[in-house]
Amino acid sequence: MTKAKVYLVGAGPGKADLITVCGINAIAKADCIVCDKLANQALLKYAKADAEIIAVPKRIGKGSFDQDQINQIIIAKALAGKTVTRLKGGDPCIFGRGAEEAKVLVDAGIEFEIVPGITAAIAAAEYSGIMLTDRNYSSQVVFVTGREAPGKEETSIDWDLLAKFRGTIVFYMGMENIELIVSKLINNGMDADTPVAIVSDATYASQIVLQTKLNQLVRQSQQKKIMPPALIIVGQAANCNSSLNWFMNKPMFGRNIVVTRDRKGNTDFAEKIIERAGNPVEFETISIKPMTQSNEFLKAMEKFSSFDWVVFTSVNGVRIFFDFLHDAGKDSRVFGSMKIAAIGKRTANQLSQFGLKADFVPESFTSKDLALGLVKFTDFSGKKVLLLRSELANKELEDVLLTGGADITKTSVYNIAPVVSDAHGLQEKIKTGGVDCITFASPSAVSSFFEQVDVKLVKSHNVVIASVGPVTSARLTEVGINVEIEPSVHTIDGLLDAIESYYK
Repeated sequence: MTKAKVYLVGAGPGKADLITVCGINAIAKADCIVCDKLANQALLKYAKADAEIIAVPKRIGKGSFDQDQINQIIIAKALAGKTVTRLKGGDPCIFGRGAEEAKVLVDAGIEFEIVPGITAAIAAAEYSGIMLTDRNYSSQVVFVTGREAPGKEETSIDWDLLAKFRGTIVFYMGMENIELIVSKLINNGMDADTPVAIVSDATYASQIVLQTKLNQLVRQSQQKKIMPPALIIVGQAANCNSSLNWFMNKPMFGRNIVVTRDRKGNTDFAEKIIERAGNPVEFETISIKPMTQSNEFLKAMEKFSSFDWVVFTSVNGVRIFFDFLHDAGKDSRVFGSMKIAAIGKRTANQLSQFGLKADFVPESFTSKDLALGLVKFTDFSGKKVLLLRSELANKELEDVLLTGGADITKTSVYNIAPVVSDAHGLQEKIKTGGVDCITFASPSAVSSFFEQVDVKLVKSHNVVIASVGPVTSARLTEVGINVEIEPSVHTIDGLLDAIESYYK
């Protein structure tokens, strides 16, 4: 029987983009992924569509897997000829049982590779401004398990050495035994006033940092109700200046921000929020339906080469149009010498991915500004112009170009349909203060959202409303919602910049 290869991959400390490139490659080539509870599930987007995903959480009660069961799964899948990626939180060999998994692979004669990951101690410290080593106060660091193997007769931890250790100590998995850790250190001679920090949910927008003294650690951690996963950092390093806590000092840190686009748009938007230390709450309001098989669109394509200008009014329009070209066995050469206009930089950037440079992009990204800019840019008298747009597009662009003498052909590339999401769950979040800001990127998203979510509820809980631009803001005003944030640059990135400035 064919023997394949196993990759023991460190998924990093939590935040998905902290995995290594080598780790992503191992996920992408796997036929089967055996995934830890602490490995960020967002990493599975790199997996092949037909990859088998096996979740193997530990210590969660019913549904848990022990290490022997996990070993058997890995061996069985590899012996079946599959490429297996064992995805583990942090680094696979720092308190990650990687050594045990490697040994059973050796015993079974299965080829394997270990892909290092950023271990939790490094990430927790650096995402909270704690420097584990510093030539002024710590020239050594030690990692210690806070939970030894069950049934072990004698401890392997040298508490006497740790109590006298002149450096930084990091305890993994120590919250369940926090009283024992504190008492062992103090009873073996460590100063009760030694600086200590706990970092919980490291690298996430829910990260918590508690800085205190050793003899106050238990009481204060209980008061703050700090739960695992968390690390305990002991030593002068824990007494860091809060100005070094670059992550939690970000303006959007910990803010719960609702995104209300289509599924793909929400995913893209959520990633950008996470980059800025916010916590995205995805609420799908619309879906994008291609209309490239409609008679109207196909008739426009029959005379495509006759147009002088083609105007794209959205990223979705560009993407769906080029999907149509690809399916028809064509590419950007169909544009020949015709001119191209894009409503904004993101639409222009999407065109550039297909080898096309927009001849005109307005400074302000609205249909009206696009139209007024175009008629100033060139003489449209007698020019044949194709508008590729949403079925719900307004007539501003068309009317201005007609006034400029253009011969207009308009066709819908896609339609926007409302989507029903978990409104009850979102409304409960709003009621309990779990929503700081709701974002809107289109009038259709506004309409769909407030058909499901009570306007009065949103207004009564002082939720900040952020709109991508004036057209969306106008729709919000129509439904009775005040807009607190509207960027001068009407893009998702511009909206994020404006939200960040608001919270500064």
